[in-house]
Amino acid sequence: MNKRIEKIKYQLADLSVIVNAFRSEAVQLRVIDRLLQVMMDSAVGSELFNKEEKHFDDTSNLIAVPKRPSATSMLRSLLLTDFFNLPRSIGAIVDQCNQEFDTDIKASALSGVLLTLVKQDKLKRARGTNDNRFEYIIA
Repeated sequence: MNKRIEKIKYQLADLSVIVNAFRSEAVQLRVIDRLLQVMMDSAVGSELFNKEEKHFDDTSNLIAVPKRPSATSMLRSLLLTDFFNLPRSIGAIVDQCNQEFDTDIKASALSGVLLTLVKQDKLKRARGTNDNRFEYIIA
């Protein structure tokens, strides 16, 4: 994940040189707005410009990166497996999501969805015996 972030930093630095070449702030804002719109429409390209040529490449060369699954979809996928057959802490659920779905999701993103699944009677929630934290198991 850190390599991806570093690559984006370099790409943004190169892009800032191009955007700052326009003297008009209004034009700069339009360029950035258009870029963001293209990124949103194309599921966020991982290659915004060609690193060797050091200039912005046209939008046809954007590479679509699959969108990260939502917390709800990750938990619903885990419900279909035998993962919740044993009581699981939120930390264990976060670790499983990060490993299985190649994400960097936090417990705070999952806690609300877990509570919703408990209210829908898809999961049961009880205090753990060791550390008095909530554990989740299939209902």
